[in-house]
Amino acid sequence: MSRTTKPIILETAEQATLDTWSRSRSLPIRQVQRAKIILMAVNGVSNQDIAATLGLSRPTIQLWRERFLALRLAGLEKDAPRPGRKHRITPAKIKAVVEATLHTKPQNATHWSTRSMAKAQNLSEASIRRIWGMHNLKPHLIETFKLSRDKNFVEKLTDVVGLYLNPPEKALVLCVDEKSQIQALERTQPLLPLRSGIPVRQTHDYKRNGTTTLFAALSVLDGKVIGDCMPRHRHQEFIRFLKKIDTQTPADRELHLIVDNYATHKHPRVKDWFKRHPRFHLHFTPTSSSWLNMVERWFREITDKRIRRGSFSSVPELIAAINEYMENHNQNPQVFVWSAPVDKILAKIAKCKEALDALH
Repeated sequence: MSRTTKPIILETAEQATLDTWSRSRSLPIRQVQRAKIILMAVNGVSNQDIAATLGLSRPTIQLWRERFLALRLAGLEKDAPRPGRKHRITPAKIKAVVEATLHTKPQNATHWSTRSMAKAQNLSEASIRRIWGMHNLKPHLIETFKLSRDKNFVEKLTDVVGLYLNPPEKALVLCVDEKSQIQALERTQPLLPLRSGIPVRQTHDYKRNGTTTLFAALSVLDGKVIGDCMPRHRHQEFIRFLKKIDTQTPADRELHLIVDNYATHKHPRVKDWFKRHPRFHLHFTPTSSSWLNMVERWFREITDKRIRRGSFSSVPELIAAINEYMENHNQNPQVFVWSAPVDKILAKIAKCKEALDALH
């Protein structure tokens, strides 16, 4: 044994484990060899003789002796860590790509693509894709927004969110709105069904067979929907829908209706109707804030699941499909829970305004 080689002393459990590993026919051959290295070293065999016996190099024998001394049995079960390939793209180059993505545009386009950025930065597309992924940059995506200019925005926001988070006792909160101009579109050819590797296909052209307007009131309490389809959405139809809400809700409950600022909701005849029905209380969302009315979330559900991909030969067929969807929904309603408090919403809006002001 070399003077510079540290002796290895095994505990009883380690000796038994290494004996088992050295005779194993199911373990990886490298783990079996490592066990034999340590057992031979314990018996005083030199590194040179161990290497000759097992057909390995002396540095390999020295490596696994040191790994065992440092980590014991756990050090023999996995390969030693390797340094890996050096990064070819410098941090400065990565920073240049990020800065160009955030603050510049290509000469002939509105946004960067992986190809255009790769050409501009003299890198591969895969490298650009990795850099964008590391920094969560998505130049191809765009989202729309609109900030409300309502002078009473904070008051209306506080009122509506208060109904969601702390509804009045012995009262029902209903989110009310109209989904107007729902078209009964009929595809010119039958849909081609889904097949393995091929999505459902439909013709791009269609025939218009009329429209309907869906009036809906979503209950914040249980998620059920009171709905009705009408040919138009004037104040007459709105009053008719209010009468339906009146008959389909418990007469001893106060009703708080969250509505938008559409002129129909403020028509003189509508106001007179509310005066004759004092259990109804209106709460208006701020202008340009349809996201605050949770019935819009339900409208998205029925559009995605039943209307958009449907083919309807007539308005009655469209209305029947809508009514069937509402009936099925009310049998197992989904409650939409509002969780954002007023201060969190206002902080987000303030941050958005700050970003807009920084651009001017």
